[in-house]
Amino acid sequence: MTTLSLTASRSLVMAIAALSVACTTTAPTIQTGPDAEVSYDGLHKVDNSQADLAWARPDFDISGYTKIMLVGEGIEYAPAKNRGRTTMQRSKGGPYFVEEDSRERFEKLVAETFRDEMQKIERYEIVTEAGPDVMMVRGALLDVVSFVPSDPMSIGGRNNIYLSRVGEATLVLELRDSETGAILARSIDRRAAEPVGGTFTDSNRVTNAAEVRRLIRFWARRLREGLDGFGQG
Repeated sequence: MTTLSLTASRSLVMAIAALSVACTTTAPTIQTGPDAEVSYDGLHKVDNSQADLAWARPDFDISGYTKIMLVGEGIEYAPAKNRGRTTMQRSKGGPYFVEEDSRERFEKLVAETFRDEMQKIERYEIVTEAGPDVMMVRGALLDVVSFVPSDPMSIGGRNNIYLSRVGEATLVLELRDSETGAILARSIDRRAAEPVGGTFTDSNRVTNAAEVRRLIRFWARRLREGLDGFGQG
């Protein structure tokens, strides 16, 4: 197995895989050759990715795109056993079922935060229609887990709940050609929405929203910075 490691490759991998805090001293590389790990849709695995998993076309090149189209593919929630409304029906640790009104607030917050951060992109114009120079950025939030009880009083009869993390989710990002739908690259990254330093924080609607916003902004910022940095150095 050989690897493709070029200046452009570093930038393109940054665009789809630089999603975690930890840095790596080894440049990300796209596997090539007969022994390369290839996905079901023809993408080659990226080694030394900062995301949990990443793949890209071995001939990946986004230099011909001047615009991006943001497409949300929805949010999927993990099954939760704690759906009861009494203390006997719920365990103290979660994860907890996310009620419909909480889902609506969460999904609105995710969409607004991601879009607001991506609006800061400099290299690309954000558009809403496909075109020959338009790259689709498609994202989905999967396996969303909540550690926030919908009724704090059902957990030991306490009003105040302190959490070290609000929840977890997996972000799947794809770069595609907007006209053909051809897949260019994909990254998968799972992270927790939690206070800086992993300390326990009083859980309420304001603090919980702040932690969710921090995580979504982090993902969006790393994507934006990666796309803006494509072809530089």
